[in-house]
Amino acid sequence: MLEFDVAQSRLATAGSPPSIAEACPLAEARGRILAQTIFATSDLPPADNSAMDGYAIRYADYAAGKRLPVQQRCFAGEAPQPLQAGKAIRLFTGSLIPEGADTVVMQEDGNENDDGFEIQRPPVQGAHVRRRGEDVLKGNQLLAKGCLIGPGEIALLASQGYAEISVYSRLKIGILTTGDELLNPGQPRSDEQIYNSNGPMLTAMAEAMGATVVHCLHAVDTSESLREAFAILLADCDLVVTVGGVSVGEKDLVKPTIEELGGTLDLWRVCMKPGKPVALAQIRGKPVVCLPGNPVSAFVVFGLLVTPLLRTMQGRTQVIPDVQYGCLAIDRRLKENRDEFLRVRADYSSRGVTLSPYPQQGSGIISSLPWAGALARIPANMEVHDGDTVAFYDLRHWLR
Repeated sequence: MLEFDVAQSRLATAGSPPSIAEACPLAEARGRILAQTIFATSDLPPADNSAMDGYAIRYADYAAGKRLPVQQRCFAGEAPQPLQAGKAIRLFTGSLIPEGADTVVMQEDGNENDDGFEIQRPPVQGAHVRRRGEDVLKGNQLLAKGCLIGPGEIALLASQGYAEISVYSRLKIGILTTGDELLNPGQPRSDEQIYNSNGPMLTAMAEAMGATVVHCLHAVDTSESLREAFAILLADCDLVVTVGGVSVGEKDLVKPTIEELGGTLDLWRVCMKPGKPVALAQIRGKPVVCLPGNPVSAFVVFGLLVTPLLRTMQGRTQVIPDVQYGCLAIDRRLKENRDEFLRVRADYSSRGVTLSPYPQQGSGIISSLPWAGALARIPANMEVHDGDTVAFYDLRHWLR
C-alpha cells in the first residue's frame, strides 16, 4: 500500500498553480488568494497619537499638587495647537499628540476644574503615546503573494488605503457522485435507496476553502451517464472530484470511462483508515481525483489528501498546514495495520491538548462528522494506549 504521506505529497503536486489574476474590491476579498506581494504605503500610525482619553503634557511640567491650565480640547480628527510650556491639552483616544508634548495622563489619574488640570498620580514619561510607525513602517512588506485573505488581512490592507487588490481567479471544481442507489435529499425514498450526502458535503468543503463548485452532478451506473457528466465537468472545471465507482465491480465504471476519454487512472491503495481506495487521473491536462464512496471516508480523504491539491491550484504559499500533537484519551488499546485517523475533539488547556475520540469510529458513522473537530493519527502497526502523544489534524486549519 502507498504510505499516507507519499500519497499526500503526490496529490499536492498533481495540479499547477494559477497563472491568471484579477482585480478584486477589498470588500469582496475574503477567502481569495493574493496574486501580488503587498507593501505598506504609509507609516501606521501615520503620526503620534493618544492611546487614551486624557491630557497631553510636557513631563518636565509635572509637579505634585500643581494645576496645569487647559490650553485646548482636541478631538480625534482635529489638529492640535503646539503645547505651551506649563499647560495641558485635553485629548481623546486617537487624538494627535501636540507638538511639544511627550506624555499623556489618563483622565482617571487627575481632575479638571476651572483652574486647570491637577495630576493626582505621578505620570510615567512617554506613557499612553502611540508612536508613528510603531505598528507598520512605510515600504515594509505587509502580506506575501499566495496569502489567504481573511478578516485580519482585510483590516491591515484597509489601514493602508487599499481599496482593490490583485487576486488569483477562483478555482473551479466539479463534483461527480455515482451510484444507482443514491437519491437527492427531498425525494421519496425506498429501503434499497439512500440519500446522497457526498455531493452536498464535498460542495460545502470545497466552498469553505474559497473554491467555486461550478457543478455537482450525479451519474447512474451506466457508461453513457458517466460520459455525459464528464463532458460537462471537463469543459467547465479546473479540477474534477468523483465519489465511488472506481473499484472492480461490474458497475464500477468510472475507471473505464476515464480511459475512454484519454485519461490514465492510477489507482492507489493508501495506508489509511478510513479511506484506503483513492485514484488520480489526468484528462486533457486537468486532474481528476476519485474518492471512496463512503461519506466518512470521502470526508477524511478530501480533508487530508485533496485539500493540499486545492491549495496548490489556488496559488497558496502554504499547501500543507501544520500538524499538531496532543494526548489521546481512550479506554482501550489501539493497533491497526494502516494509519488510522480517529474523529476526535481537541480540548486545549494549560497542560496541553487532550484528544477525545467519538465513541463509534465505524466508517459509516456520519454523525461523528459534525461532532469532531480534528482527526488524530494512529500510526500503522504501533500500539497506542491512553495518555500517549499522537499527531492530529485540526480541521479548522485543514478545511480552510
